[in-house]
Amino acid sequence: MLIRIVRMTFQPEKVDDFLAIFHQSKYKIRNFEGCQHLELWQDLDTPNVFTTHSHWQGAEALEKYRHSDLFKTTWAATKILFAAQPQAFSHSVRVKVSL
Repeated sequence: MLIRIVRMTFQPEKVDDFLAIFHQSKYKIRNFEGCQHLELWQDLDTPNVFTTHSHWQGAEALEKYRHSDLFKTTWAATKILFAAQPQAFSHSVRVKVSL
């Protein structure tokens, strides 16, 4: 499994535009082949900063999504709303602790 974290800083006046884009595409992204989990987080101290947290079957699944029309159209509409460059990170689970 690959965990993808993307932190995005939006122009404060564009937050509602971003949320509309996310809500229109969230089920399409979540149902994309290989996507196992999707969350949107909002920074508590800086409300125009959002992070997507997604789980993918692996790097190939994420790359397939990143080359899809869904990603291209969603990203094109999203990136014009940024106030700063996004930061993206890919991780794997090293240790999982459950109770």
